[in-house]
Amino acid sequence: MKNKILITLLIISTYSFGQVSGTLKYHANQQIKLLGYAGFETIELAKTTIDSSGKFSLNDNTQYKGMGYLETEDKSQLFVVINEPTITVNGTHLKEPDNIKIGNSIENQLFSQYAKEHSQREQALAGWKYLLPQYQQIPLLQKQIKNTKFIQKEINRLEDEDGRFLNNLDKSTYVSWFLPVRKLLEDMPLSAQRYPERIPKHISDFRQFNLNDKRLYHSGILDDLLEGHYLLLENSGMPPDSMYAQMNVSTDYIIENLTENEALLNEVANFLFNLMEKRSLFKTSEYLALKLLNQNSCTLEGGLSRQLETYRAMKEGNTAPDIDFSMGETINTTNTKKLSEMPQEYTLVVFGAAWCPQCAEEIPKLKEYYQNWKKAYNIEIVFISLDHNKEDFTAFTNKFPWINYCDYKSWESEVVKDYYVFATPTLFLLDENRKIVLRPNSIEQVNAWVNAKLEINQLDQGNK
Repeated sequence: MKNKILITLLIISTYSFGQVSGTLKYHANQQIKLLGYAGFETIELAKTTIDSSGKFSLNDNTQYKGMGYLETEDKSQLFVVINEPTITVNGTHLKEPDNIKIGNSIENQLFSQYAKEHSQREQALAGWKYLLPQYQQIPLLQKQIKNTKFIQKEINRLEDEDGRFLNNLDKSTYVSWFLPVRKLLEDMPLSAQRYPERIPKHISDFRQFNLNDKRLYHSGILDDLLEGHYLLLENSGMPPDSMYAQMNVSTDYIIENLTENEALLNEVANFLFNLMEKRSLFKTSEYLALKLLNQNSCTLEGGLSRQLETYRAMKEGNTAPDIDFSMGETINTTNTKKLSEMPQEYTLVVFGAAWCPQCAEEIPKLKEYYQNWKKAYNIEIVFISLDHNKEDFTAFTNKFPWINYCDYKSWESEVVKDYYVFATPTLFLLDENRKIVLRPNSIEQVNAWVNAKLEINQLDQGNK
């Protein structure tokens, strides 16, 4: 969720332009911008310079309707919804919200009222929900039946009151759409932590969203909604197989909902793919990639299509491309000319570079495991460098006892393209026939695989 939101102003109108004006005393002589949202991007709608007395006037003639925000030269922000012909902002400094007065904004009053009361209700609910099991389970308190019934009644009242506030809003207003979405975003992490009984409804609510809705596209919360939903599933307490199954259902819904909107589908797919990679949800990212690549009704952008192709071309069980070490410079190759000539039972192929901060931190850790891996399963390591010059390559790899290779072509290297590498470090564990055994997301995962295999072998030997 975005921590940068200080105040949200909700303004609805049929007008096709908006003016935001007022006085901000402590921002005198600073530049001020009015910014909006287009999917995952921020766009500039208008800008001006606040005069020496703190007065300013911004005119948006773009016909933009949705969430936006004011940003001053010192990066202070005040969030607005741009749909009304005029709005006034008067005060001292945007970082002093208690001193900011907003004019011409009835819906903002509703939003502020709900935000305050919703927070109070949630705090009260947390207390009552803590007490309820105490009165239900502790023998000393179980006798207090009236108190138990009162606590349950109060919990129900608070939850119903929240729903009634939202249901009673004028359906023609923006706030009637925006507040339930914001509520869902705020409730999802709380539900995962405290109220698991709410999770099924949150999942259902998400799968009813029309992701093509312009109100969502210009809301600034499209990324929060998508990320919040998958994090909710990840932290729902489901068994892993059930969690991945539910993620795939949501992925299906998203793709089907956006099939006719190729531009937005590409934006959303790229965001989800990066999110899943970051969260190490590789089963889900693989499902997303294959689902999109097998779609006949939409066109993927070239970069995204190639990035997703790694899951089809380099999935576990496939044969990895051979690597010809004579095409570049090598360190510690002995007489080995190709990857296919290596006699080891397993080979860990690692893509990285000296300029990659994570590589500089992670790859030297391989030395801690190298000898144990070789002893246990005859695992060899091949490091493929994406460095540009010999000095960096040599300085980074001169203490690595395994094969190191570099052709100084970085991302344009044929081996990098053959293995569909889009980030460093990237790892592949191959067997003696170059079959992909594992696509580990970390060195620790490789070590866990080795330890698990050792335990299985020990059990097998013990059963003989």
